[in-house]
This record gives sequence, C-alpha cells and structure tokens, in this order.
Amino acid sequence: MKAMWSAASGMKNLQLKIDTISNNLANVNTVGYKNQRVEFKDIMYERLFTSDKLEDEGRPVPIEVGHGVMVSATLRSFATGNLQQTEGQFDFAINGDHFFKIIDPYGNERYTKDGNFKLAATDEGAVLVTSDGYYVQGSQGNIVLGEDVTDFAVDGEGNMRIKRLDDETYEDMGQMTLVKFINASGLEAMGKNLFKESVASGVAIEGLEEGDTTEIMQGFIENSNVQIVDEMINLITAERAYEINSKSIQTADRMLEIANNLKR
Repeated sequence: MKAMWSAASGMKNLQLKIDTISNNLANVNTVGYKNQRVEFKDIMYERLFTSDKLEDEGRPVPIEVGHGVMVSATLRSFATGNLQQTEGQFDFAINGDHFFKIIDPYGNERYTKDGNFKLAATDEGAVLVTSDGYYVQGSQGNIVLGEDVTDFAVDGEGNMRIKRLDDETYEDMGQMTLVKFINASGLEAMGKNLFKESVASGVAIEGLEEGDTTEIMQGFIENSNVQIVDEMINLITAERAYEINSKSIQTADRMLEIANNLKR
C-alpha cells in the first residue's frame, strides 16, 4: 500500500526539518549565526494511465500516484542580523554581504560573520585572532599589531590604523580583508561560525567593488538572524504535519486489517 511508504517518507523528512529548527533555536544567541530552512520536493510518480488525447478521443490528463517527499536543500539565509553595540575595540560587525577572511591552523582559508575578535600574544607581538585563535586576515596577511598598542581604529571600508604608546600619530596597517561570493548559500558550514568555499558558492571575491554598500562597524557585533517567533511557528506546523502523516499510516493499517478480516 503506497500510502504507508508515502507517509513514512513524510515523517522521515519532517524529522530533519524539526532537527534544523531545533538547531536554529539552539543558536539564537550565537554571534554571526545564519538560520537554515529545509526545502522539499516530491518523489517520482507512477503513471497508471498516460494521457493520449487524439482526435477528440482518449484521456486528456494522466492518472498518476506519487511516492512521497524528499529533502531538496537546506537553505541558509545570510540576511544581516541585529547589530549590537559593545564598544569593544576588537568587536566588528559587517553590515552587508561580505565575510571576514580567516586562516585556520592548517593554513586553510575560512570565512565568518563573527567579528568578536581577540588579541593573541606571539613572537611578533599582538596578533588579531578569532575566539579559537585563528588568524584574521588583512591586505598584508595576518594582522600583526606588534607591541605597546594604545588604540586600534578601523573605518567602514576596513582601513586599519594603530597608535603606539610612544607615538601620538596613527600608523597605517593596511586594510582588513573582506570577501563575498556569487552564491553565499553554497558555502559549506564548518562549525565554530566558519564557512568554507565550495564549487557551488564560487570562488571568493576579495575587497569592496564599486557599488558595494558593505560597511565594517567597529564596536558592534552581529547577532544571530534567527527569529524565535517564526521558528516556533515552523516547529508547530512541522509537528502537526508529522502527526497527520502518522494518521495516514494508521488509516492504511486499518484498511489492511479490514481487508485481512474479509474472510472471517
């Protein structure tokens, strides 16, 4: 009985939707987190009769029976979340489509919206890093601030300047690297608020181009773009759909039971 298998596919894939919603809600306070939604498509159809309308005779439409549903994609929304002012000297938010460029311990390029950066002490002096110690990238590679830094200023285009303890003038430090992608939804999530380039996302396009409206905001962080009310509504509708699919299985089971008892 096809109803059982169709309903079972609905329950299986709705479980993935509930898992995704739960992950969104769990990350409602994660800096730079981008919410996901699950998209579905129907599975192949069995044609019981084909359409064969010829010379005003025959069937104008086919008779088809579907075999359920499957997940087609988990789409991530990169809409900008609420910007929270922290006044932290090393907190940054990107108001736009771009990402910060990061180098992980293995030398791989990674990308993030989480601008909650820190200073790490190295042999070269203070270096700007993520919370996990990954190097934030600028036009000159790792952003090395050196020793005795009293002020670190970054403008909206990412131009960096520092002032040292024994100097009243600012020293140019190049530009913080920003990148964007043709298809940001194609990026692969790596955890730790990091993404990596994929064939679907296209190659990283570095820098601000003419017409780009992206702006770096120092002293701000970008909060998660998860909307709790929307996620709760999605959770309720997914739960109801799951329940309805279970009812379909129960109905099909009762029908089989009736057929099985006809001889009695």
